[in-house]
Amino acid sequence: MRQESSLSRRAFCANVSNESAEPLAATASRIDHWILVEYRGAWNREVLGGSLLAPELKAHLRAQLRALGKARLLFVKKPERRGYARRQLFYGCSKPGEERFFALEFDRHDDLLGLDLAAALAGKDVIGAPVERPLFVVCTHGKRDRCCAKYGQPLYDELRDEADSDWVWQSTHVGGDRFAGNVVVLPHGLYYGRVAPGDVRGLLAAQASGRLWLEGYRGRSAYPFAVQAAEQTLRVEEGLIGLDDVAVLGWEANGDGWHVRLQDLAGTVHEVDVAEERAEEAVYLTCGSPVPQHACRFVATGRRVRRR
Repeated sequence: MRQESSLSRRAFCANVSNESAEPLAATASRIDHWILVEYRGAWNREVLGGSLLAPELKAHLRAQLRALGKARLLFVKKPERRGYARRQLFYGCSKPGEERFFALEFDRHDDLLGLDLAAALAGKDVIGAPVERPLFVVCTHGKRDRCCAKYGQPLYDELRDEADSDWVWQSTHVGGDRFAGNVVVLPHGLYYGRVAPGDVRGLLAAQASGRLWLEGYRGRSAYPFAVQAAEQTLRVEEGLIGLDDVAVLGWEANGDGWHVRLQDLAGTVHEVDVAEERAEEAVYLTCGSPVPQHACRFVATGRRVRRR
């Protein structure tokens, strides 16, 4: 009880991050494959283990995640669907050039036991219908971090009002609590942070025109942090805001950090050096962190154009 009281008196981690102007760049979780399951029960801190799903189904979903690799399971929900008899499943891939998502309604959670989603994404016996519209996933996972509820809920409400509500969902933890409100746009795995209700129209307009909303862009889930840092540096410095304006050619680690090769639409190859740094001040990185820590940051330290 004493620990809970101490945590409740602590400043919101998202406020601390925002007030210190902590960079959003290069903070997107590294994920290639996604499984979204509509679950209307209570969301505990440990998503799958804390749910009331049958042990057999929990084991099946964990096996699917292992088979997919670099995968994340999210519980999703919509308050307005509480009385709806059926439930929704989404699953898909966010790898560049392979982006695709599928949707399927089901009656009981145990119906998922017979579904091999990993095989479906490998091209064997595709399950469900292709998703033709972007999915907007808003983290509202208050049991994980109170900032997700504080900033995620009003953000979800605004997105639902401004966009086609069928494609806007509340979700469990997506990563980066201190950057709440957090939105992930699928199938491309685009992470946005510190999104306020007043930013929604700008975000939606950018998405509709095939552009990134750079003001809140955290990165793309298909890329490691170092590559995210290089990509955003090139985009900001050259004004490349189209989703397909930058292609990642490759990267490698060296003694001082990372060397990332990118190509713009004109075919010009850019080489970006990236280093890992630690923030000077130690802070609580989440509202529930037991001790202050120095945040890790990935920063571009040099950029060159490869001459032909």
